[in-house]
Amino acid sequence: MGETRTGSGRPTTIVDIARAAGVSKSTVSLVLKGSSLVKPETKARVEDVIERFGYVYNRGAANLRTATSSFVGMVISDLTNPFFCELAVGIEEGLYQRGFVPILANTNEDTERQAQVLRSMREHGVGGIIMSPARGTDAWMLASLYSRTMPMVITMRQIIGSPLPYVGPDNQAGARKAVEHLIGLGHRRIGFLGGYATMTTQQERISGWRDAILGAGLPFDDTLVFESMPTRDGGRQAVEASLAHPARPTAVMCYNDIVAMGATRALAMRGLRAGKDMAVVGFDDIDEAEHNAPPLTTVSAETRLMGARCAESLLGLIQGSDPQEMGFTGPTRLVVRESCGAPVSIRQKELA
Repeated sequence: MGETRTGSGRPTTIVDIARAAGVSKSTVSLVLKGSSLVKPETKARVEDVIERFGYVYNRGAANLRTATSSFVGMVISDLTNPFFCELAVGIEEGLYQRGFVPILANTNEDTERQAQVLRSMREHGVGGIIMSPARGTDAWMLASLYSRTMPMVITMRQIIGSPLPYVGPDNQAGARKAVEHLIGLGHRRIGFLGGYATMTTQQERISGWRDAILGAGLPFDDTLVFESMPTRDGGRQAVEASLAHPARPTAVMCYNDIVAMGATRALAMRGLRAGKDMAVVGFDDIDEAEHNAPPLTTVSAETRLMGARCAESLLGLIQGSDPQEMGFTGPTRLVVRESCGAPVSIRQKELA
């Protein structure tokens, strides 16, 4: 509350400012907090009214009144995967810039643990939740519990049938781009390593892999999909299965960078080299990819920018925006390094 008095003698409030500026109370609050979510012309109008009224924002009192609303839940499915750590950093940066503080929880791909975390966050009054769902998450459970009672954004793993807004990369286009690159290098038998058919992300990336193969007029062979956990050990198991295939692939598209790193390590243990004996491409472009042995060709999902977009979408929901307008599918780009065996002349280039 400010100390300035209205004509009636009572202290000026945010409600008075909102009424005079023709905006909502929440918009005035965002202007006072310096949020970038408010349009410049609206911000200028509110600031003009604030100056005219001589209103002084008492941040200490406001914090006491709205202590829980400045906290946002950030529920991550697997923090042992560096990709999700980088995503969390992007989300945190996006929230911090807008005056919100994230509460981080790792579900370890456990749906029961996820349910407990979500229940606890609701009980503690968080203002909203950004979640990368654990495998097997029930879309209808989320829809019934959160679509109207709690602002929530789903990221990186779409849940088919859920009305909640989704923010993530264009998995299909990214995978297609990578496989077309491998085809351009002369490969005709290209496998897919990692993930499971129950995972929507794998479905989307396999769809891009398939599109590239069929688009090039090559024979499609679904026995070249080698499923595994999306981990380093899963990458090892998948690449070993591909090497045992009677018509083994000469190149592989991997579910993510972690699978690709497990695959390149397993090849090295057999005396084989990624990029020479088998081309390997990952997905995500985590920081570690550039320092892999050999450096990993991968599809960049612009992870930290995607995290910032998650924050933007959630805060839009908190403001009352239409959930259907808060979803976002981001572009991807291919980062070419040694693991695909590309000539030195085109390594390190980003293919549009």
